[in-house]
This record gives sequence, structure tokens and C-alpha cells, in this order.
Amino acid sequence: MSGNNEHLNDAPSLLLVDDDETFCHVLNQALTKRGFEVTVANNVDAAVMLAEQNLPEFAVVDLNMPGPSGLVLIEKLKALDAHTRIIVLTGYASVATAVEAIKLGAVHYLSKPADADDIVKAFYKEGGDSNTPVTTRPMSINRMEWEHIQKVLVDCDGNISAAARQLNMHRRTLQRKLQKRPLKQ
Repeated sequence: MSGNNEHLNDAPSLLLVDDDETFCHVLNQALTKRGFEVTVANNVDAAVMLAEQNLPEFAVVDLNMPGPSGLVLIEKLKALDAHTRIIVLTGYASVATAVEAIKLGAVHYLSKPADADDIVKAFYKEGGDSNTPVTTRPMSINRMEWEHIQKVLVDCDGNISAAARQLNMHRRTLQRKLQKRPLKQ
């Protein structure tokens, strides 16, 4: 006879990393209901400590957190276990960070808001989708600026001061621009 505790031990481990504690609480409950054993961290350092104690089979990683970015965490998680399936979840989507996240080993990149069902589907999605529509409309100037800033920031390993120097702008100006969400296309 199989007990409830035995089922919990068989549940796949999932590390949820986001600095928004309310979001983590809601997503933790939703993913637990979908059969995952969820561990939550609110920054990269805490996430690495938890992952070293119990290697996660799955991870949901926010990109924009105080301290090191989610890109740093992807690299560290993959170094601990190359088989960890990582989904990047961000409210600040950009082409540059999406490309870097995938290069570092994430299996998918989702923009917030994404629900638990979208996340679970993304974990198991293999390969790309050639039926994804290609837009023929050019990006807005604001979106192009956002994409360029993100690329320079990635090239500077997330160092805002170095990126500001490369962009020939004051560091505080860059920080203000980074606080704003990019406009859609």
C-alpha cells in the first residue's frame, strides 16, 4: 500500500528562484499541486546553497533580482548538474537575455505573467517550434533601445557601471531605464 509520504519522495524536485515573495508563494502552491516538491529561494546565493544541498531536477529562475542575475544562477545550476531543466521567467524580456539564457543551458524562456501550466509544459517541450509566426513589423524605437541596453549589459556581465560607460550614459540614467518595463514591439 502506497502512503502519501512515499508519493512526496517520488515527486520531482523543483527550485523556484524569484525575489517577489508573493509570486513565489502563489507559484509554489500551484507547482506543488502539479506534483513537484518545491524549494524556494529569493536570490542567487540562497538558490546555490539549496541546490548544493539537494540538486533540483527542475528550476524556475527569474532574471532580474538584487545581486547576481538569473543568468549567473543558470550557469551555476548547470555546473552542479547538467541535467537540471531550467525555465527562465522574467518580466523584463529581451532578445539578448533570452539568447544568453538558452546558451547557458535554460530549456525555455517565458515572459511574466506565465501560469504554472505554461511552466510545466515548457519543462517538457523539446526543440523549437517552426510554426512560430515571424513578425514583419519593425521594433519601436523604445524597444530597440531596450534590446540594445540588454545586449550591452550582457556583454558587460551584468555590470551596470561598465555598461553605462559603454553606452556613454550616466550610471543612474541607465539604472532608471532598467527599472522601466520595455514596451511591446
